[in-house]
Amino acid sequence: MMLLAALFGVIALLYASVGFGGGSSYLALLVLWGVPFTIIPMLALACNIIVVSGNSLHYVRAGHFNKRLLIPYLIGSIPLSYLGGTLDIDQRIFEWLIFLALLMAGLLLIWQHEEFNNPYASYHLPSLPFAIAVGAALGFLSGIIGIGGGIFLAPVLHLQRSGSPHQIATAASLFILINSTAGLLGHLQKIGFSEILLAYWPLLLAVFAGGQIGNLLSIKFFPLKILVLITGLLVLLVSLRMGIKVTGLL
Repeated sequence: MMLLAALFGVIALLYASVGFGGGSSYLALLVLWGVPFTIIPMLALACNIIVVSGNSLHYVRAGHFNKRLLIPYLIGSIPLSYLGGTLDIDQRIFEWLIFLALLMAGLLLIWQHEEFNNPYASYHLPSLPFAIAVGAALGFLSGIIGIGGGIFLAPVLHLQRSGSPHQIATAASLFILINSTAGLLGHLQKIGFSEILLAYWPLLLAVFAGGQIGNLLSIKFFPLKILVLITGLLVLLVSLRMGIKVTGLL
């Protein structure tokens, strides 16, 4: 448990430094550690909420919240995230979805990492139907497997040049926080609260500590694009390990 908690802390540190929660990587580690399948999404979502709560508060206080950028995506995502959380899914499909989600997220982060610190780009908001549709798709995926979806939303927003790097980081953090909460409520309605969750409290403590350190790193020490690149490489590494498991190569 202590090794798993240490890994969760490192993941929270890196993800928080770029405005994310770490849900996708928590999922993969929990699967690889053999944690009971039924509680994996709830643990990952709870860790997400703990990490991005600090991010969201920091970004909003700094004046980076753009409601016109975020709300259309939430209109689509909130009900679909809750719905996804209520659905039963085969464990094999669940593991494949985690692998594919990690692989896509890692590639997107590496591809778009330069844009996370681009002060010269011009910005324009996406159309309302596009934002709602993307939000719905990300919310549904997030609810099913137990992630917040911000790790996909941020690269999409950068690709569309929808806002400044700080505005996008704020939107991604709040998107993760709200969708993780909706998804967690859906999972709780489906199976209820399991007392076995209490045995994993060290993971919650580890991500809280890692998230606080990650916020400090992003504020004072490292360029954002470097942190995004490192995070993308970490996500790819975890996805490859997950891929080995789901394909039966190990």
